[in-house]
Amino acid sequence: MASTQVVHAHAAPQGFIRKYVFSLDHKVIGLQYYFLALIAVFVGMALSLLMRIHMVYPTANLPFFGEIKPETYLMFLTMHGTIMVFFVLTTAPQSGFGNYFLPIQIGAPDMAFPTLNMLSFWTTFVAFVVLIAAFFVGAPLHGWTGYAPLSAVPSAGPGEGLGADLWITSIAIFCAASLMGALNFITTVLDLRAKGMSMMRMPLTCWAWFITAILGLLAFGVLLAAGILLLMDRNLGTSFFVPGGLNFTGQTAFPPGGFSPSSTPIKHSGGSPLLWQHLFWFFGHPEVYIAIVPGMGVTSQLLSTFSRKPIFGYKAMVYAMLAIGLLGFVVWGHHMFMSGMSPYSAFAFSIMTMAIGVPSAIKTFNWLGTIHRGRVRFTAPMLFAIGFVSLFVSGGLSGPFLAQPVLDIPLHDTYFVVGHFHLIMGVAAIFGIFAGTYYWFPKMFGRMMNETLARWHFFITLVGTYAIFMPMHYLGMAGQTRRYSEFTQVAYQMKLVPLQKFVTYAAIVTISGQLIFLFNLFWTMAKGRKATDNPWEATTLEWTTATPPPHDNFAGRTPVVNHGPYEYSVPGASRDYVMQTDPATATAH
Repeated sequence: MASTQVVHAHAAPQGFIRKYVFSLDHKVIGLQYYFLALIAVFVGMALSLLMRIHMVYPTANLPFFGEIKPETYLMFLTMHGTIMVFFVLTTAPQSGFGNYFLPIQIGAPDMAFPTLNMLSFWTTFVAFVVLIAAFFVGAPLHGWTGYAPLSAVPSAGPGEGLGADLWITSIAIFCAASLMGALNFITTVLDLRAKGMSMMRMPLTCWAWFITAILGLLAFGVLLAAGILLLMDRNLGTSFFVPGGLNFTGQTAFPPGGFSPSSTPIKHSGGSPLLWQHLFWFFGHPEVYIAIVPGMGVTSQLLSTFSRKPIFGYKAMVYAMLAIGLLGFVVWGHHMFMSGMSPYSAFAFSIMTMAIGVPSAIKTFNWLGTIHRGRVRFTAPMLFAIGFVSLFVSGGLSGPFLAQPVLDIPLHDTYFVVGHFHLIMGVAAIFGIFAGTYYWFPKMFGRMMNETLARWHFFITLVGTYAIFMPMHYLGMAGQTRRYSEFTQVAYQMKLVPLQKFVTYAAIVTISGQLIFLFNLFWTMAKGRKATDNPWEATTLEWTTATPPPHDNFAGRTPVVNHGPYEYSVPGASRDYVMQTDPATATAH
C-alpha cells in the first residue's frame, strides 16, 4: 500500500538561501525550473527571430550582430533547437509543473528524495550555463541533432572546436539531471500516494508525469552514453562515429584560429556516423513524447474541469498514454529513411509509426467527447487547452505523410518537416505550458491572471502559430530546403521568398505577442486580484489546500481520497463537482 511516511518530511527552511536558492521544497524547485525555462524560451525565440530576418534579408546589417554569415546562421539554428528542446520543452512541463504539483495531487508532503530533487535542478542550471558559454567561444553549427562526422571532428568547421565540446558537455550534464529527476518522479508516484489514492484515481496529469519520467529514464541514459562516446572521438582519438578516409578542406575566419585548411586525412578509422544517428534518435523520438505527454495530461485535466464533465474514457486515456510511450521507442528509424537503410527496416518503422497514430486518435476523440454537450467555460486555461488539441491534430495530420519512406525521402530536407515538428512537438507543448500557467497560477501565487490580457495572448499566439508553420508545409512541397541560410542562389527557391517574408512578419507579431504574457505574469504577481483556494471549482487535491500551499502541502494533515479526479455534474451531489477528499457519502456513486 502506498503511503506518505514521515521519514520523507523535512523541516521548513529558515534562511533565504535555504528557502529560495538551495531549497528542498518541491514547490520552490518547480518554480526554479519554470523560470529557468522562461529565460531559455526568450533566448530561443530571439535566435529564431534573427534566423527569420536573415533568411528574407540576407545582406541586412543588424545592430550588434552586423551581417549574419551562413555559419553564424547555422550556429543560431543549432543553439535555438538545443535550447528549445532541452531547456524549454523538457524542463517546463515535466520538471516545472511536475515538481510543483505531482506531490500535491497524490497527497504527498514532498518528492521522495528532496535532496536529489534540489541537485537535479542545479545540475540542469549548470547544463544551461555551459550551453550559453558556447556562444562566447564560437557555438557549433552541426544542428541540434549533432550529426557525426561533422560534430565528431574538431577541425570540421567553425565552432566545432571548444564550442562543440561545451555543447556536448551541456547535453551530457542535462541527461544526468534528467535521470535524477526521473527516478524521483517514479518513486514518488509508486511510494507516496495518500490513503485511497489508487493508481486509477490519480489525475491524468500525474499519469502523464509518471509516464514521461519512465520515458526519460530509458531515453536519457542512451543519449548520455552517446555524448560520452562523441567526446571520446573528439578528444581521445577513438573512432566510434568517425569513419576512415575523411579529409576536411577549406578555411574561414570565424571563429579566430578555430579552423585551418587541411589536406591530410583525419586519423580515424572504423567508425560509423549511422551509429550516432541510431543512438540519438533512440533518444530523440521518445523526447518528442517527453515534451508532449505532460501537455496531454494538462489538457485532459482542463477540458474536464471547464466542461464540467468527467473525462471521457479515463482508462482509455491512461492506456493510450502508456501505448504512446511504448511505441515511441520502436519508431526512431523513421528519422533515418534518408540514410540508406534496408527497405525492410524502413517498412517496419513505417508500420510502427502509423500504429502510434491509433492511441493519439483515441486521446483526440476522447477530448472531443469530453467537451461534447458540456457546460463549457471559455476561460484562458480552457482556450489554451483547446488550442493544444487543435495544434496536436494539425501537426499530427502531416505525420503519416512523413511515415511513408516514398514520401519522406523527397520531403525530408524541406520545410515540410520544420512545419510538422514545430506544430506537433514545439508549439503544442508550449500551449500546454501556457494552459498550465493560467490554470495553476492562482494556486502558486495566490492571484488571478488578467483574463482580458490572457485572451489577447491566446488569439495572437494561435493565429500567429498557424500563420508561421502552415505555410512551411507549402514551402516544403514546393521544394524549399531547410538548413539553408538564404535562397538567393537558386532561381526556383527565390520565387518562394515572398512566402518566407510572410512567415517572418507573422513570427515578429507572434513573438511580440508573448510580451503580453510576460507583462501579465509579473504584473499579476505584484498587483493581481487575490485568488480563493479553489477559483475554478476543480476536484483534485491541490485545490483542497491553502493558497499558496504550506511547506508540507497540507498543513500537517494527510488527505484521504474517496473519489476519482473528475467527478463533475454528479447526480445527487449538492454542487456540480465532488472533490476527491469529500466524504464517500457525498454522492450516490
